[in-house]
Amino acid sequence: MKNMNNIKAIIFDLDNTVLDRTSTFSQFTNLFLNTYFNHLESTQEVFDRIIFLDQDGYKDKNELFSELIEELPWKAMPQHHELLEFYKTEYVKSAVLMNEAREVITYLRKKYKTGLITNGKTSIQYGKMDTLGIRDHFDLIIVSEEAGVKKPDPRIFELALDGLHLRPEECIYIGDHPVNDIEGAAKIGMETIWIKVNQPWKDELMARPLYSIEELNELLELL
Repeated sequence: MKNMNNIKAIIFDLDNTVLDRTSTFSQFTNLFLNTYFNHLESTQEVFDRIIFLDQDGYKDKNELFSELIEELPWKAMPQHHELLEFYKTEYVKSAVLMNEAREVITYLRKKYKTGLITNGKTSIQYGKMDTLGIRDHFDLIIVSEEAGVKKPDPRIFELALDGLHLRPEECIYIGDHPVNDIEGAAKIGMETIWIKVNQPWKDELMARPLYSIEELNELLELL
């Protein structure tokens, strides 16, 4: 086990690291189906199609809802802006934490500074954090839209280092995406921990995480 004496901060990704993005989007999708597709006997096929098109959250929402308008069996076809407004309002309300996330972060805050770096829209990402009541669990939060730069660009990680007044080797970054999180943080010299959720590892990556975990509570033994 690596010597952690020089580590001063633990920095997290948000979606599918601290927030259970899979469950959050599934809850939203069920609400979406109950609102717009209660004329169907079964909505499973539509549910599966929405999940597929969403690409684990990496599909731009303007594009996603354009595709849904074209493809889905609407009773009355809505306007694009109506669906975007529904998403902005209802998606953040559907936020679900990863198992034991609150307890793990509370524990780590006793020993380290904590930070969060997430790609996404400012209103959506902060909205989810506020629904969960976790905004004040972090000493620093960076959302790509307001920062004007997104992972894996090293500048977003450098913003975190500047904000925490730390060097890369004093931080561990935890995330689920092999490129955006693990490679991005490793390129500026941070140690990393990969949480295996939906994104498969890419063998061509040079970066290697310090540890790989499947549940956040594994951090309690590692850190």
